[in-house]
Amino acid sequence: MSLLYTSDQPGTSSILALAGTQDTTATFAEHEELKTILRAGYTQFAIQAVCDVHTRSAPFPVFPVFTASIGSADPLAPVVGFFGGIHGLERIGSQVILHYMRALLFRLEWDELLHQQLEKVRLVFMPIVNPGGMWAHKRANPHGVDLMRNAPQRSDGRVPFLAGGQTISSLLPWYCGKPGAPMQAESAALLAVVRTQLASRPFSLALDCHSGYGFDDSIWFPYAKTRRMMAHLPEMFALKTMLEQSHPHHSYSFEPQSNQYLLHGDLWDHAYDEAPSGNVFLPMTLELGSWLWIRKNPRQLFSRHGFFNPIKAHRIKRVLRRHADLLDFLTRAAFAAPRWLPPEDRRAELQQLATAYWRPGRLP
Repeated sequence: MSLLYTSDQPGTSSILALAGTQDTTATFAEHEELKTILRAGYTQFAIQAVCDVHTRSAPFPVFPVFTASIGSADPLAPVVGFFGGIHGLERIGSQVILHYMRALLFRLEWDELLHQQLEKVRLVFMPIVNPGGMWAHKRANPHGVDLMRNAPQRSDGRVPFLAGGQTISSLLPWYCGKPGAPMQAESAALLAVVRTQLASRPFSLALDCHSGYGFDDSIWFPYAKTRRMMAHLPEMFALKTMLEQSHPHHSYSFEPQSNQYLLHGDLWDHAYDEAPSGNVFLPMTLELGSWLWIRKNPRQLFSRHGFFNPIKAHRIKRVLRRHADLLDFLTRAAFAAPRWLPPEDRRAELQQLATAYWRPGRLP
């Protein structure tokens, strides 16, 4: 069963039709939950289907990739984008965003402060970027392409073998796609959403939710292609400092992705480099440390989903509760951006502090 949408304006009859089949093999739980949220919130959200994903296995369902946005229509208002499901096996990232969307709808019924906040800031949700991969229980999209390595740029340093992105074959993991070929529809759709709805604003934040690396939860930011630091390092350092001050007991490591490893074709590197130079666009990736779940429940090693997601119900609930604070923090940070963004006369000082913190002993 799939929803078709024709309008991106809230308050209109955006739901055109319910079409398809009741066959449960033609859908998956996160897709159904997203549709339920969109049905409940179609008068609040501006809803778009930004591309269609055609699967390559029977029963060959076609999944729309949905975005839903809410808040200020002022083109100068700050915006926060929440993304998930770029890797089809990392379902917990989509679940974190869907949990936040559902709570947001309930809060709209009573939370006057939220209404005031949404008068000044816009939120954009793209919780399932790779529905074909999620339906097929695969990391890559239906064409075997790892969407997180599908942008055209290449690393200027050595990348991990295969894991840093490879162009050998789609039969191997971490396939970037054929060199010189257009980006995959899902990758192009994500970048179009970022370009038109986020990076075109004077200030925007993006959080892309993943899982599967390490024992700890990490927040990574560009670059992944180089050890060179991003142009907005002072702004990112100010945001990190504010997170630590307002949530002193958080457990995130916050660093450039290149501190861990380099890779080819990172979508957020590409999106950041394509953003207008006069705007502040701060993209981040939330990498949930799935090795901790495996350590606590080693039997997850025998499940494909167990490598990347908590399996036990109480752990899923704990993850959803734990990271809602981060999403809410970013929304508030965007709302209050003029109060914390560093003025020009402080950027050099913050650049030095950030470089000393993230690159001790190295030049910017």
